Amino acid sequence: MELEQRENINASISILGSVDIAQVQQILTSIEKFQMVVQKTLNEGHDYDIIPGTSKPSLLKPGAEKILVLLGLTSEYEIIEKIENYEKGIFAYTVRCILSKNGKKVTEGLGSCNSKEDKYRWRWVSEKDLPPNVDKDMLKSKTNEYGQKLYRIENDEIFTQANTILKIAKKRAQIDAVLTVAALSEIFTQDVEDMQEFLQNEQLETMKAEEAVNVKVTFGKHKGKTLGEIYSQAPDYVQWLAQNARNDVLRKAANMVMNGKGNESQQEAQRSEDLSNNQGEDNIPGFELTEEELPF
Repeated sequence: MELEQRENINASISILGSVDIAQVQQILTSIEKFQMVVQKTLNEGHDYDIIPGTSKPSLLKPGAEKILVLLGLTSEYEIIEKIENYEKGIFAYTVRCILSKNGKKVTEGLGSCNSKEDKYRWRWVSEKDLPPNVDKDMLKSKTNEYGQKLYRIENDEIFTQANTILKIAKKRAQIDAVLTVAALSEIFTQDVEDMQEFLQNEQLETMKAEEAVNVKVTFGKHKGKTLGEIYSQAPDYVQWLAQNARNDVLRKAANMVMNGKGNESQQEAQRSEDLSNNQGEDNIPGFELTEEELPF
């Protein structure tokens, strides 16, 4: 083991010894400048977006395409693996995206998508659209923004989604390649816009009381404040959110805050507010809900 470690160290020293440090510094400076150009050029909500539950902005397809134009790169796609089982309704694709400049390959990225992902495997229907002889009490359910109860059933129309699944695999491969070639992984995460429903469901299932008070509202007169802060100043507003918010995460968080604060003093809410004032908004853990997700 010691011999192997010594050989690895020697190999690393050998590589470092052959590197032109001045050239490396120049490359790093160029990368930093390009990252600044990208951040100034791309538009939030169109080229990239912040998906609740993720720590970094997610690069979207329009943003990836703009970066390719900035770099003068072209993209080609190759399906390297596919499953198309019409009998069982299973579709899966793995796609390679090859980025080139002046006909010379620069880098590549991989992306995959399949019909067993929640977004494609299930569909939500109203009670009147449930198949006959189905026990609705055994199904997962939710209430939509209009107060209508929906039930989750197996998607028996998956065949119509095959082309969409292939396009998503291509999109994921493209963004994977772009993040690599432009050294943007420290700024953006992989495109997870299609995972938004999954992330929201995960938040609903795992949310804790200390997380609920730190859900931040980014609209209206209380924009930028957490539910805990709002509760200490305007509990009626939190109660209104608990009853009327169309976003499931916000509604659940507001209910948790109301229920928890009903049996506690308001000191904890005030403590949350004091923590925000002392540390700044960027240090508050928890979820952030964007205005685009909410109808009011």
